[in-house]
Amino acid sequence: MTPRKACSEGAHHVPSPRRRPGPERTAPAGTAPTAPAGRVDPGRWPDVAGRPRASWARTAVAERLVRRALAGLPLQARLAGRESVGRGGPLMEIHRPDAFFRRIGAGGLVGFGESYMAGEWDSPDLVGVLTVLAGQVAELVPAPLQRLRRLWAPSRPPAQSNTPEGSRANIRHHYDLSNDLFALFLDETLSYSSALFRGFPAEADLLPAAQHRKIDRLLDLAEVGPGTELLEIGTGWGELAVRAAARGARVTTLTLSREQRALARERIREAGHQDRVDVRLLDYRDATGQYDAVVSVEMIEAVGEEFWPEYFRTLQRCLAPGGRIALQAITMPDDRMRASRGTYTWIHKYIFPGGTLPSTEALERVTTTHTGLRTRRRDGYGTHYAETLRLWRERFTERTAEVDALGFDATFRRMWTFYLAYSEAGFRSGYLDVQQLLLTREDDA
Repeated sequence: MTPRKACSEGAHHVPSPRRRPGPERTAPAGTAPTAPAGRVDPGRWPDVAGRPRASWARTAVAERLVRRALAGLPLQARLAGRESVGRGGPLMEIHRPDAFFRRIGAGGLVGFGESYMAGEWDSPDLVGVLTVLAGQVAELVPAPLQRLRRLWAPSRPPAQSNTPEGSRANIRHHYDLSNDLFALFLDETLSYSSALFRGFPAEADLLPAAQHRKIDRLLDLAEVGPGTELLEIGTGWGELAVRAAARGARVTTLTLSREQRALARERIREAGHQDRVDVRLLDYRDATGQYDAVVSVEMIEAVGEEFWPEYFRTLQRCLAPGGRIALQAITMPDDRMRASRGTYTWIHKYIFPGGTLPSTEALERVTTTHTGLRTRRRDGYGTHYAETLRLWRERFTERTAEVDALGFDATFRRMWTFYLAYSEAGFRSGYLDVQQLLLTREDDA
């Protein structure tokens, strides 16, 4: 999310979340930041500060549908401190019901997230509330309206398409936000993907070892060792490349983020592996050469469904005969992927523009239809991602003052808190999974 000029209400791009110098009240450590609607900077967050455009009729329909959905859920929604809806469970405090229903009427789930950013609703157990909602997502909207989704749900803007130019903009939006920000809540490995723990509940001091366990398992799947020529698609901050080089591999790793490339190169030099690792600012489509192994960690989510065939054809083209591909991918149920394809969500608007989560069935369809690659092994670790996200969220909350010192305002902090909790809830509910997959050429079987 790079700094952007202020946009008008209803625009698709998000302005810079950084604030101007000056005093600002921060939330105590360990609590979610508060952001009353009157304190939202309209220059940076026009769609959060502004009054959403929704007709009386649309708002009334949204209120009726939301009330009906909440009434059947195992949570307690308290409206303006007076009226309660729901069957009991995690508490959802809707401070400004009129604004809350109006936002949902105007923007659906985008409005739901923006309402949280505006401070119109909150919860002492945000993950609990979102886990309940994620677990019932297929039933929240009546079936007739589900079939008419294209009529009422916003569509993704063409500018977010993952063409070579669009991919660079989408990646910059998130990963060039600030290396210092990511370092505040990630562990020392700077791994921004699911860890693999030995047991639960996970402990923060064991996160670096759990991240190395994840990386080592992927490298083992790809049989990376001395002399291996390895292609990594999606560098991150370089930890996988460092560990592969330490095994004696020669690594070519690709990224579209200048911020990540700069820090990855620095970390690779500090580890003494600069002669074994080549970090390239390059789109995966432009990869050349053939490699003994290809590894890609949670990269396919940024490819876009229309480009999945090209992504897997690139993997096949770059894989030498007898080679192995190890992927880590976040997945969702196939029916939900089909139902929501093309829909513009809060995550697309504020966190990951252009992102699309595949299903395992979709991955099988693409690889069998468009390539000679075949999946040889697949293992799921969804509960591990839930714990990883919990640790990140807790660390982010504990370091509120340091986030503020980097120049991010209270609305950004609420946005990021919502993003981490929203993601954790997806895995806790079972709506999302994360999988490690081994692929090889069909003729290598």
